[in-house]
Amino acid sequence: MTADLDPKEITELVRELLGSGSRGVLATLIDSGALDLHVGAKLVLDESGERHGNLGQDALEEAVLRQGAGFLQTRDEARIFPVADFAPELTEFAGVKILFERIEAEPRLIIAGAGHVGASLARLAAMIGYRVTLIDDRAEFVDRKSFATTGDEAIELIRAKDWQAALRQAIGNGRGVSVAIVTRGHKQDEECLRAAVETNPDYVGMIGSKRRTNIVLDKLREEGANEVQLRKVRAPIGLDIGAVSPEEVALAILAEIVAERRGGAGAPLSKWRRMD
Repeated sequence: MTADLDPKEITELVRELLGSGSRGVLATLIDSGALDLHVGAKLVLDESGERHGNLGQDALEEAVLRQGAGFLQTRDEARIFPVADFAPELTEFAGVKILFERIEAEPRLIIAGAGHVGASLARLAAMIGYRVTLIDDRAEFVDRKSFATTGDEAIELIRAKDWQAALRQAIGNGRGVSVAIVTRGHKQDEECLRAAVETNPDYVGMIGSKRRTNIVLDKLREEGANEVQLRKVRAPIGLDIGAVSPEEVALAILAEIVAERRGGAGAPLSKWRRMD
């Protein structure tokens, strides 16, 4: 059994997890029921199975760790569970409640192409909390002077001398990363998509007509690119909202990215009411 965690230790553990690109769960005992347990006791579990902290009872702790591992596989940010829900065999702890909170870096969006759609998408994604990287091979398109208004300062701007190298470096291990390819031509699309399918981000989408996107996908398929990864590519990118302007296209793209991250269907919510 490990020692209790103080606030500074929790902060440091969270910082280490985020810095390493890992994920974890913070479990807090928020209701002890009728038992003499320490309300506020915490456990930190990282995805490798390493644990820190102490809930005061070994059996309870083991059950919480198992539930924490399952919680990491969901899309929830935070949720309260009675122990009776996930460990009904522990009848003595039936009245205990645990708060599970996800420890994970903010979602990242890598945008290849800083034209009208790419720039609009970068601004919109930054507004809703994404960590945005905007890449282009044209210096004037990623000039900080063009992104000087409030909110734009959070957008990372990269001049790509080599599209593939720039994308690979920006994507990293791909965890928590969405990639939107909105470049100006087939050649750039191919280079960006080649890098994206090799790095396995959570989401990859490419702008263009069905014909244009199929040409790029078929070219990579002929080169021997991973078929499983190619089938994950959203092309043409975005949800069908009848978008016309660059800003509307950016909204359609971001809507699909959010739906993929959150597990949404992308269907009108009003359908639920009409089905009742």
